[in-house]
Amino acid sequence: MSLTLRSVKKSYPDFEIDVSFTAEKGELLTLRGPSGCGKTTTLHIIAGFIYPDMGEIVIDGQRVNEQPPYMRRVGLVFQDYALFPNMNVFSNIAFGLRMQGWNKTDTEKRVKYLLNLIHLPGYGKRNVTELSGGEQQRVALARALAPGPRILLLDEPLSALDARLRKDLRSEVKRIQRELKLTTVYVTHDQEEAFALSDKIVVMREGHVEQIGNASDVYNKPETRFTADFVGMSNKINARLIRQNGETAELESSEGRFSVNFPGKLKTGLKVTILVRPEKCVLLKEKKGINAVTGMVRNCEYLGESTYLEISTKNGMFTAKLPGKVSCTAGETVSIGFSPEDCWILANDSFEL
Repeated sequence: MSLTLRSVKKSYPDFEIDVSFTAEKGELLTLRGPSGCGKTTTLHIIAGFIYPDMGEIVIDGQRVNEQPPYMRRVGLVFQDYALFPNMNVFSNIAFGLRMQGWNKTDTEKRVKYLLNLIHLPGYGKRNVTELSGGEQQRVALARALAPGPRILLLDEPLSALDARLRKDLRSEVKRIQRELKLTTVYVTHDQEEAFALSDKIVVMREGHVEQIGNASDVYNKPETRFTADFVGMSNKINARLIRQNGETAELESSEGRFSVNFPGKLKTGLKVTILVRPEKCVLLKEKKGINAVTGMVRNCEYLGESTYLEISTKNGMFTAKLPGKVSCTAGETVSIGFSPEDCWILANDSFEL
C-alpha cells in the first residue's frame, strides 16, 4: 500500500505543519529533523489521532482524512513500547485480533507466526515485565503487525535501548519490514539508524519539508545549508562560478580554484557555496592547482580508525577526517585536497564575497 500526504497542514498558535511526501508500496520512509520540527505530529496525523486543517492523506489511492484511526488500518509502535503489563506476551500480541473478533484458532496461528517472525518462539506465556528492553520492543512490533496493517508507523522505537542493542534491532526491523513488504514511516533522531534503514528520507524543519531523497543524495547532495549541516559535519567554501562545461563547474574563491561535478545548470558569475565533507578529504604533499585548501594546523587528534584534523585558513576553520594515523603538529602548514566528485554546490546559499 502506498501512502501520500498532499499539502497536509495543521496550525497551532505558535507552530504549523505543512508537509507533502509519498511512501511507495513496500518502502521505508524516515522522517528526520531536530526536536520539535513536527515529526511525531506528522505521524499522528497519518494515524488519525490528529485531523489536518487542509490537504489530503491518501492510503492506497483512498482519501482517509475523515476516517477514525481504527478504519485506517495503521499499526503504530511507540518509543516506550506501551505494552499491557498485566498481560503476557501472547495476550499483548493478540489484543488487536480479539478487538477485531478473530476466533481462537486463527488468533493462535497468527500469534505463533509473529513470535517466529520476531525471533521469540515459545515466549507466549511469559509476562512482558520479565522481558528485556529489546524483547519488549519486539513484542510491541508484533502487536502492531498482528491485525495486518496497511501502513506501519514507528516513533523512535529504539531510542530507549543501548547502542549495541539498538544496532542489532534495527537490522531486525529492516528484515521484518522487507519480508512483509510493508510500507513504513519511521521517526528517529539517530542518523546512522536512518541511513541504514531508509529507502527514502524526509528532512523536516519547523514543520516543513526541507528535502526528500535517498540517504546518499541527502548526505552527499544536500539542497540547502540546513540539510547539509543537519546530516553531518561539512566544510563550506564561498566561491563564484567562472564557467561550466557540461557537468563540470569551475569556480574561484579567496582559497583558490575549484572544480566540482554538478549536474544542474548554473549561471556564470553566480555566488555559490562549495560543500566538502571531512571524510572526503586527503592530505596533500604539496598544494596543487585546484581543489586544495592550505592552512595552519590548530588541532590534530588520532581517533583509532582515523585522524581528525583542523586547519585555520584565510576564511576560517577547515576540518578533515583522514584514514589511519596521520602525523602532524600544531602550527604546521598543510594542504588538504578533495576530488571534483567528492564535493557539492549549494547553489541557493546566498552570501557576500
